[in-house]
Amino acid sequence: MTTTTQRLNPLHVLAAFLTGGLLTLMVLFNGQLAHYGNPLFSSWAAHGTGTVAAIIMLAVLYRRPRAPVASGKAPLWAYLGGISGALTVILTSTTVNSALALSGTLALGLAGQVVFSLAADRWGLFGMPRRRPTARDMAALALIVAGSALIILFGRGA
Repeated sequence: MTTTTQRLNPLHVLAAFLTGGLLTLMVLFNGQLAHYGNPLFSSWAAHGTGTVAAIIMLAVLYRRPRAPVASGKAPLWAYLGGISGALTVILTSTTVNSALALSGTLALGLAGQVVFSLAADRWGLFGMPRRRPTARDMAALALIVAGSALIILFGRGA
């Protein structure tokens, strides 16, 4: 089992927190598109605008000196992120327009992310270093699931 210890960078913590806010906006916007169209259209629109944004960012960043990148080639499965991204947009666009609403969709999505990340850590999936989940990890997962249940079952004044 391999474990690595790194110092926690406050900018990384802030970036991860802001990513959560951006994910919420993405789900909200894609849900609105799906409401007025359908989840497949929402996915196509999201990935089309994402492609345009990525091309613009690449054009801007290409003019600056590049930081060193990892040597070698990425594994073939690393190119499959677009498939999971498209499915994520379709599924969240569907569930955000259901009784789960935005908060329930994101709460269950967070629980799913934590479950999958603990499995990836445990078994070293997709090149991740192996790390056995601790009691703290399991307690955090239990709190996330409990919080999700509170949001979904009691959040609407049901």
